[in-house]
Amino acid sequence: MLPIARGIYSGLANITRNSRGALHTASALRCKAETSTEENDAAANEGESEDNASGSAPDPKDRSKAIPVETSIRYLKSAAYKQTYGEDFVWTQYRRNHKGMYAPRKTRKTCIRQNRISTGNPCPICRDEYLVLDYRNTELLEQFISPHSGDVLSYSKTGLCQKSHLRLMVAVQQARDSGYLTYDVPFREYDYNEYYGQEQKQKA
Repeated sequence: MLPIARGIYSGLANITRNSRGALHTASALRCKAETSTEENDAAANEGESEDNASGSAPDPKDRSKAIPVETSIRYLKSAAYKQTYGEDFVWTQYRRNHKGMYAPRKTRKTCIRQNRISTGNPCPICRDEYLVLDYRNTELLEQFISPHSGDVLSYSKTGLCQKSHLRLMVAVQQARDSGYLTYDVPFREYDYNEYYGQEQKQKA
């Protein structure tokens, strides 16, 4: 009877030991699977965050991309331009930031340095990258020309930086030379009687 009991006990002990090992192995595999899943999820989240940081959110201060003048001409006739500026000129609602009660006589030298906007309040041309100063973009140039005298408005009125104002002057002159903009030649009135009267007196 004793050997039979010993055999039964040893068999039960082996079964218990094997079942514990199997349970331990199964739990270890389950833990490894959960750990690998968490690592994959974390890597995927990091990849998505990097994609969102690099691709989908462009830098609004970046000015390294050159906008063609044809795109600027279409932009001035689009609904986005009307929604942004309405019927006003691009410089009408602009206000300069300066210290003290009175504004400096000259505006800043430039708003863009190293292909980036370097100020918190750029001028009307530099703040909108789709406003391209070109002699073919006459609809934009006419906004900076006085309807009374035909002269280019001063930067103290429009708020343009010195670099943009110089580019505006060059574009307006090129447009006039190329025939895109018309301008009146100043008329001078002379009293020819003074000259003709002197000639008649000399002849007499």
